[in-house]
Amino acid sequence: MKEQSIIAVMDGQGGGIGATVIKALRERLGEEMEIWALGTNSIATSRMMKAGANRGATGENAIVRSCPRAHVIVGPLAILMPHAMMGEVTPRMAESVSSSDAKKILIPLTQEKVSILGVRNAPLPHLVEEAIKIIEEMRGHV
Repeated sequence: MKEQSIIAVMDGQGGGIGATVIKALRERLGEEMEIWALGTNSIATSRMMKAGANRGATGENAIVRSCPRAHVIVGPLAILMPHAMMGEVTPRMAESVSSSDAKKILIPLTQEKVSILGVRNAPLPHLVEEAIKIIEEMRGHV
């Protein structure tokens, strides 16, 4: 029996980016993939769960334990940055995401003092659409 692919969507603060991603994944892929909501805080997790995640977990230990089990990790660029999101992303969280064998799909939105060269400025719905296309292309490989 083949294990179902796990897409971990990680977000913090209000969880708006993660909720948008999960809603779009559900609309396009239905129940085909298992989606985990990994929130740096309970508000973010709750909002992502309402958007249609199968499971949700909150906080450092939950994220550190879940990232190695995921096949794909989706979230804003800040999930790779220790102390990002006003300190919500701990160094252990960022390390867990970056060291996971999962494919990382990062949305280039950040409130941090970071500029990403070569990336066009696009609205969140367009960026989420690009993320969904990458996941759809991976379907047979995750």
